[in-house]
Amino acid sequence: MGIGFSWNPTPITQLLAAAFVACGIVHAVASYGSRTALVFFATCVAVGFAMENIGVTTGFPFGRYHFEIGADLLNVGRIPFVVGPMWFGAGYFSWVVAATLLGEADRRLDRRFNVIALPVVAAFVTAQWDLVVDPPSATIAKAWIWHEGGAVFGVPPSNFFGWLLTSWLFFQAIALYLHHRNDPVRPDQATDRRLRLIGILFYVSGGITHVVPWMLGQSGVIVDAAGQSWRLQDIRAATVVIMVFTMFFTSLLALIRLLDGARPDGGSRPSN
Repeated sequence: MGIGFSWNPTPITQLLAAAFVACGIVHAVASYGSRTALVFFATCVAVGFAMENIGVTTGFPFGRYHFEIGADLLNVGRIPFVVGPMWFGAGYFSWVVAATLLGEADRRLDRRFNVIALPVVAAFVTAQWDLVVDPPSATIAKAWIWHEGGAVFGVPPSNFFGWLLTSWLFFQAIALYLHHRNDPVRPDQATDRRLRLIGILFYVSGGITHVVPWMLGQSGVIVDAAGQSWRLQDIRAATVVIMVFTMFFTSLLALIRLLDGARPDGGSRPSN
């Protein structure tokens, strides 16, 4: 249902977004325990709101923009309330994918290398998410408006570097928290692998949903806030191509790493 409908900005989409965040919270509790899940959620939301408010006020680090979606809802500063939890939703499942790519690095944060490497990789995985989502959401759906348009189908390149910085900030804080925690929750290996598989599927589903509007063959011309015209069908097709070579490929690599680790001779979770 999420793949079939979440690309279209309707009240159903908002419900699906809320369900997506709720699933992330449940997944985090099962993977790390309630205390770490709360820290993860609060850190993503707090940093997300802080950086978004700085962004709409100063233009740094994302660029000049404002939100149209949720304008009639409760705001945190100048940002609609729904935005903060979505930073957690996108960030959390990106963290799961990145941790799997790095050989379950989230379970080995006693190593200083993982404390540095995991936040960096997770930030790039999260930025891939926005690279796919932002052009159709902003230029076509106009959920948020880029005041000066941008080279990436109406989105400025600075936005993606802003996502990289923002997600790295909260991932680094979370990695440091887990590094210093002495009693981490650790599911058994079979449960952990199932949870990682679910996390990977949640992550990639956010990209696959854009296949649906592309297959519908929508056409027309969209004009961004800078007056630049874009063919709707070009944005839809480019979104799918970008998704395949970023989110989908990254998820495939994570899945291969997960399956390789589950083989009898493929090793199990590295010891601490």
